[in-house]
Amino acid sequence: MQLEDILTPERCYCDVEGVSKKRLLKTISEKIEEDVGYLDANTLFDALMSRERLGSTGLGNGIAIPHCKLAECREIIGSIVTLDTPVEFDAVDSNPVDLLFVLIVPDEESDEHVKLLGQVAQLFNDENFCLIMRNTHDDADLYNVAITY
Repeated sequence: MQLEDILTPERCYCDVEGVSKKRLLKTISEKIEEDVGYLDANTLFDALMSRERLGSTGLGNGIAIPHCKLAECREIIGSIVTLDTPVEFDAVDSNPVDLLFVLIVPDEESDEHVKLLGQVAQLFNDENFCLIMRNTHDDADLYNVAITY
């Protein structure tokens, strides 16, 4: 599966105000609800926070991949977010996060969920990709960089 299969320009957000991990995940949940329409922001937020309680999705180097499975989800949904100011995310290296990829999958997509997490982690392990993403300040450009890199 390619990023363009799960990502849309409407789910790429540059320079989002972070404040805190909790507030950031709430904001992202609300933005995804606005775009997708059928997912409830509170349900999504609760699922993302439940996953964070199991262990931080902060990978280090300023990157986090918050993710969850939701019964209400009808398709795999991806979202890329860059922050105006890094936020504490309990990352493995204790550094704040400023680049996120949010992944939401239907309950029945467990195998695809694991594969996608690996693909996204590999992509965000590329320093050049992350540098470009961090220096992109237009939502449409963020999408284009993500799907063409």
